[in-house]
Amino acid sequence: MKPISADSHVVEGRAVFTGLAQRFGDEAPRIMDVGDQVDAIVVPARGMRGVSVARMGMAATRLARNEPLDRKRGRKPDVAHMQAPELVALFNKGYAGMRRGLVDGAHRYEDQDVDGLAAEFLYPGFFGMFSFENTALLVALQKNYNDWLYDYTAASKGRLFGLPALPIQDPEAATAEIDRVIKMGFKGACIPCTSPAHRPYFDDAYEPVWARAEEAGLPLSMHVGTNAYVPPERRSRPWRADAIADYAASQGTVQRTIVEFMCRGVCDRHPHLKIVVAEFNAGWIAHWLDRVDQGLQRERRNMDEPFTGAPPQEVWRRQFYATIEDDRPALATREFIGVDNLMWGSDYPHTDSTWPCSVAVLDELFEHVPDEDRAKITRANVKALYGI
Repeated sequence: MKPISADSHVVEGRAVFTGLAQRFGDEAPRIMDVGDQVDAIVVPARGMRGVSVARMGMAATRLARNEPLDRKRGRKPDVAHMQAPELVALFNKGYAGMRRGLVDGAHRYEDQDVDGLAAEFLYPGFFGMFSFENTALLVALQKNYNDWLYDYTAASKGRLFGLPALPIQDPEAATAEIDRVIKMGFKGACIPCTSPAHRPYFDDAYEPVWARAEEAGLPLSMHVGTNAYVPPERRSRPWRADAIADYAASQGTVQRTIVEFMCRGVCDRHPHLKIVVAEFNAGWIAHWLDRVDQGLQRERRNMDEPFTGAPPQEVWRRQFYATIEDDRPALATREFIGVDNLMWGSDYPHTDSTWPCSVAVLDELFEHVPDEDRAKITRANVKALYGI
């Protein structure tokens, strides 16, 4: 059975940004050529430099490289150099240089067939849509995105499943958007992987959102990089920046968020709410859950009333899921995390993707893992979670 990617991405089309500049001026993102960038997502108020849409689809350029793909056994292909001549040539074409499946959902099957996949669940490519300070702009942008995502996935004839964005910064708008995307047929939705700075996720204001998602059986996903806006005065900076250390510690951003759900009452009140922790990998989870359990004990030792909630390990297995790519430590600790709580994703077309050799990577990664576990992690779990 062909695998299903529980974590792939889109490259947002121009329609996502239609009308925003007219309503919100220079605060609004738009597609434009700027400097040496073609078809970049630019927010003029932040400076005339943007995010190239072609670079967001970097993994899709691998078949166009002059040199063969290099990768370690059981690992995704090595990252290409951004200044490789053939890549620069593609970047300079913007949308026109991308594979057809990235601009037209009707052709995405071509990319899936190259990789041996049956289907994909799609997250945004432009993570910045979750972090605008202007809430009215954020709501309008995400509604635009959800409409565009519907059209993009509908064209795939059942091989693409979009995960729309919820403007959680405005709980009333988020609740209304849940109802709208459910009527549109979406199977899940996305919220920021960090809660808004002024209102943690255990705040009562979000109760209608969690209740509606639970009632509808709509899993909510928190993807790496989708941080909510943080005011400058509340941002912490490392004493010395280090890109390697920051990448290796990326799970730290979602750990605090999981605690907000797991230990502060949300999961107790909504035991059927499902939450996906996407692209943080999972090799850290088994040890971390033990630390959370110890933290609960330490917090409660000086309180008059004993803690009556379920242990973190139990809450995790009941309500949480994690996506992995080429994460061998996650497989080694799968009995602690829960085999039913892991889902594989290709991350296509981002640079961390296993495309176009996902099946070979999976064959190597699962070499000493029972076929039943592989079937669950690469296909059955995602089907069960989203009801497909």
